[in-house]
Amino acid sequence: MKQSLTHLPALVAAALMAVGLASCDNKKFRVDGTITDAKDSVLYFENMSLDGPVAIDSVKLGDDGAFSFSEKSPEAPEFYRLRIAGQIINLSVDSTETITVKAAYPTMATGYTVEGSPECATIKELALKQIDLLGRVLAVERNNTLGFDQTRDSVARMIEAYKHEIKLNYIFKAPMRPSSYFALFQTLGSRLIFDPRESEDDIKAFAAVATSWDTYHPNSIRGKNLHNIAIQGMRNVRIVRNQRAAQAIDASKVNTTNIIDIALLDNKGQARRLTDLKGKVVMLDFHVFGADGSTKRIMQMRDIYNKYHGRGLEIYQISLDPDEHFWKTQTAALPWISVRDPQGIQSNNLVLYNVRSIPTFFLIDKTNTLRKRDAQVKDLDAEIQALLVE
Repeated sequence: MKQSLTHLPALVAAALMAVGLASCDNKKFRVDGTITDAKDSVLYFENMSLDGPVAIDSVKLGDDGAFSFSEKSPEAPEFYRLRIAGQIINLSVDSTETITVKAAYPTMATGYTVEGSPECATIKELALKQIDLLGRVLAVERNNTLGFDQTRDSVARMIEAYKHEIKLNYIFKAPMRPSSYFALFQTLGSRLIFDPRESEDDIKAFAAVATSWDTYHPNSIRGKNLHNIAIQGMRNVRIVRNQRAAQAIDASKVNTTNIIDIALLDNKGQARRLTDLKGKVVMLDFHVFGADGSTKRIMQMRDIYNKYHGRGLEIYQISLDPDEHFWKTQTAALPWISVRDPQGIQSNNLVLYNVRSIPTFFLIDKTNTLRKRDAQVKDLDAEIQALLVE
């Protein structure tokens, strides 16, 4: 049966439309390059989703270290990374671009070059700045000549200076760019540098990027996520502000101490205040029982407790475990004060004590004065003995 010639234009148009749709679906980006000195190492290509890294592909590197990954182009800017063990190169993709990365292992995280994407080059700048900040913070925290207050204040100044630079030169300068989004989620240890839970200034940075992404990348899941974070942050700030106003009391009625007080329930349901231990030498310990190495560390703490408890040492241990039943099981036989912070790793106590890694401990003398944090302690026995005889 013959087709009518009058139908041909429609058929051609339909065919062209189908080809066009297929070509849209087949748009891909490519990441290739070489990582030398890494023969037989497995290079992972991962998508940094909102729920964490998701493996997309991997390759076992050969003598020349060459690799090539290809993936469907995202509808809005998306974030990926190349990883060998703990060495990471962060990337951003928003089109059908070809990104070429060259590096050498094991310094690929800092010594790589990237071509084909200005955004990836900017992300490298930010990553190097973050690594530099981390190095400077660790140097201060390990400086045994600094007291707790000096350490805390020095670290806080460095972080504020870093945030000011990043906001001025990256986030507020071009909030619509993927690199600005990337900057918002940089971390020091496990904590965000920009904290949208409590800092009004940091919330403004999140809101600026969220608003720009609404314009340039409408309906993107990351834009919606930014809005949710900013809105929740503003709510948190209002709640904290109201709580502080409600708790304001006459300064003459305040019992002053040289530590920030903590009051939490112990594993028997009894409220335990840190400041109630005045007159004792206290090891304030932040711990996660579900973490690797917990059992070994608890055994070491038992040795310390058994040595010095009779002479006036007490341990006030704060669990950050999310499972209350698990925590109670783990601490049922421990002889010291075991409390649990239900806020877990989001606890405000971690912020107040500038805790940037878990586990962490502090030594407090008999006058409720915080004397040292773990990074400043070279000989724990000697430090405890010195405090006990004061």
